[in-house]
Amino acid sequence: MIVIFTAQDPSLESTKDDRFGRCPWFIKMDTVTNQWEAFQNPGVGHTSGAGVAAAQFVIDQKAEAVISGDFGPHAVDAFHAANISMFLYSKDISSIQQAVESFKQEKLSLFS
Repeated sequence: MIVIFTAQDPSLESTKDDRFGRCPWFIKMDTVTNQWEAFQNPGVGHTSGAGVAAAQFVIDQKAEAVISGDFGPHAVDAFHAANISMFLYSKDISSIQQAVESFKQEKLSLFS
């Protein structure tokens, strides 16, 4: 499964970023092979529409799920239309690696 995490830095050791549209980095991971890549968020510098630009990037990456601390209404609409599941970081998660493990263990809350 292709999953995208919002991060502050381009590594698995990165601190999570709770902002979806304004996070500096996305970590894209294939949870089957554990292959991952880091991408700068194309929406981070937008004065408006950051969430929409970020959501389109996630959709273009063929993600099946996205994990962040929160999602704006336009990103939520885009993900619902694209059938991409949204999950929330729990308070005890600080790094992307912890988020990966929590996701694999199905410990993250689904955003509805």
